[in-house]
Amino acid sequence: MIIEALPAAAGGMAASAAEAVPAVEVLSAHKTYPNGTVALQPVDLTVREGEFVTLLGPSGCGKSTLLKMIAGLLEPSDGRLLLWRKPVQALQEAQRKLAFVFQSPTLMPWASVATNVRLPLDLAGITGAEADARVSNALALVGLGKFAGQLPRALSGGMQMRVSIARSLVVQPDLLLMDEPFGALDEITRHKLDAELLQLWQQQKLTVIFVTHSIHEAVFLSTRVVMMAARPGRIVDEVIIDEPYPRTPDFMVTPRFAQYAKQLQDSLLRVSEEADT
Repeated sequence: MIIEALPAAAGGMAASAAEAVPAVEVLSAHKTYPNGTVALQPVDLTVREGEFVTLLGPSGCGKSTLLKMIAGLLEPSDGRLLLWRKPVQALQEAQRKLAFVFQSPTLMPWASVATNVRLPLDLAGITGAEADARVSNALALVGLGKFAGQLPRALSGGMQMRVSIARSLVVQPDLLLMDEPFGALDEITRHKLDAELLQLWQQQKLTVIFVTHSIHEAVFLSTRVVMMAARPGRIVDEVIIDEPYPRTPDFMVTPRFAQYAKQLQDSLLRVSEEADT
């Protein structure tokens, strides 16, 4: 499923972070379900345009809930969520778009790769040569240009996830929300897709919010990692990953990588122990 804002021009990285309007502002937003379960305490989070922010934390800490609230898929019980200073429902006024990549590819098994990628364009009424060009470009970006006519069952799990990512890119988003998209893949495929995602993030000048349970994935990908705790869900810590891009697998065996991973591991263990007491 792709969550697309109303059509608008693609945005770019701001010249100055100090002058830029934040891409995402979560302002004392919290979520309590009708049965009384407090999924999220009031959360405050600002994501600058062009950041790659990862939400990390134990199961049940509200990572996916927060991501879906940012996307407009869940309404907060109170507080506000703004994208470029506009409610998600009014994103057209900010001339921005968003896309959402779920944990599984959610592809139509009877439809070709190209048809799956074209779906959000069909829903937006974009047809003809423009749609053809967008689909071809999106498939080329994820390295699947030769597989446009294949059915999903003919593809590996990693390739199916690439199709899902292409389907998000076809709407030319400014904000890409990803809910643990590589969690079900083997380690080698996961590392390969992580590296490809970073290339797309830089090439397309995206703002990305990424959910994962993997400390190593969070360190490798992120400009900033936000740690969340459970029962109730809340933000308790954040770590700036102050390392240059592009990042290669060699980064993962450096002392700096190990230091970041240890810092996040200690934070994760601390919040997990607090949840058990």
